[in-house]
Amino acid sequence: MDSVNPLLPDGYSAVPAGKIANVVTCLEMLEKPATKRARPAESGLSIERWDHPDLGEYRALFRAIGEEWMWFSRLVMPDEKLHAILTDPDVHVYTLMDGARRIGLLELDFRKADECELAYFGLVSDAIGQGAGRMLMNAAIDKAWEKPIKRFWVHTCHFDHPGALSFYQRSGFRPYAFMVEVTDDPRLTGQMGRDAARHVPLIEPRQGA
Repeated sequence: MDSVNPLLPDGYSAVPAGKIANVVTCLEMLEKPATKRARPAESGLSIERWDHPDLGEYRALFRAIGEEWMWFSRLVMPDEKLHAILTDPDVHVYTLMDGARRIGLLELDFRKADECELAYFGLVSDAIGQGAGRMLMNAAIDKAWEKPIKRFWVHTCHFDHPGALSFYQRSGFRPYAFMVEVTDDPRLTGQMGRDAARHVPLIEPRQGA
């Protein structure tokens, strides 16, 4: 039997106006890599466990980090479902703190046996390029491999920061699969501002089409 997915044929496939198509790269590490040297942490930076985060505060940080990169899944998720995830004992949420300000998000999902998903990882824009990302990634790797896992994995996409994929690879993750995600454009549904993620073209349905 042909293993090619008949829903995704070779060649170009039209994406309806009002939708966005996202190419996702899945990466994994099967053993803990050697620790990458981080720049000396700036005064006031610390990583803290965030137990039972308030949904409003969580979404505010999620939006501050991810709106430019088309992060929207947790913005559109029903409160009950998001609350269940964030309070699950096998989901560990951390924040990178600059004094009293949250500037980074790290979310480790251990809900599947023998593995950990790096579910969310990111920094607010003014913290990027200062060494904070390496500090946070080193913590992610250490905390994931403290558990008896066999696999640590993450996915990123072409909407994300242009340095994300290479950063994950430098950190020890190796690509193993591509996926294509098609969803409603959240800028047209009102779940994100229309000026968010300007690097992603906004294509509206034609009136009467």
